[in-house]
Amino acid sequence: MRAAESGHEGMVKLLLRRKNVNPDSRNDDGRTPLWLASKCGHEEVVKLLLGRKTVKPNSRDAYGSTPRWYEGIAKLFHGRKEVNPDSKDCDGRTPLLCAAMRGYEGVVKLFLHQREVNPDSIDITGQSSLLYAASRGHEGIVKLLLDRKEVNPGSRNSIGATPLSCAAGGGHEGIVKLLLHRKEVNPDSKDCDCRTPFGYAAKAGHEGIVKLLLGRKEVNPDSKDCDC
Repeated sequence: MRAAESGHEGMVKLLLRRKNVNPDSRNDDGRTPLWLASKCGHEEVVKLLLGRKTVKPNSRDAYGSTPRWYEGIAKLFHGRKEVNPDSKDCDGRTPLLCAAMRGYEGVVKLFLHQREVNPDSIDITGQSSLLYAASRGHEGIVKLLLDRKEVNPGSRNSIGATPLSCAAGGGHEGIVKLLLHRKEVNPDSKDCDCRTPFGYAAKAGHEGIVKLLLGRKEVNPDSKDCDC
C-alpha cells in the first residue's frame, strides 16, 4: 500500500513477486493498493496492479468510492467489463460528477462517451455535474455538459440554486454568458430563500455579471430575498 501510494514502481514489482503478498489488501478505510495508486496518479503502478487477476478494478472503499481520478488513470479503467462507470459513492456521486467537481476536463470527456453514464445524475445534496462545474468555474466542462441533451441547464440543488445562480455568485462570467444563451434557463429564478442570480452576483460584488443580468428584461433588480 505504501509503495503503491508513493508511486514506487520497482518496489511494487518486487512485492508482487512474493506469493505471500496480497495485492488487493485493504486499509482501515477499505482502500486497496490500486485505489491508492489511482488517487495519486501513478499510472505505471496502476498498470501493474490491473495485470493481477486477484485485483478487483471496481472495488469500493468504505465510503463507496471507486479508484478513478486522473485522465491517464481513467483511460486504464475504460472499457473493462468489471468496471461500472456510473457507480455511486455514499454521497451519491458518480465518477463523472467527481471529475466535473475537480475540473478534470479530459476525464469528463471520457465518461461522456460511455452510454452507461448518466450525465445529469445528482448526489444526495441535489448537485449535478453541471452545478458543480458552474459553481467552481470549470467553463470547458460546462460547455461539454451543455452539449448533452440529457443535461438540464435549469436544474436546482437542494436549496433551489441553479447553475446560473452558482456561476453568478462565484463570479464566473463566461459561464454566466453560456447559460444565459439557453432558453431553458430562467435568468431571474429564485432559490429557497428567494435569492436570484442577480442577488448572488450583487452580494459578491461581481460587477460584470450584474451588468449582464441587468441587460435581461426578465430580471427584476429590485426583488427581495427572505432576509429582507
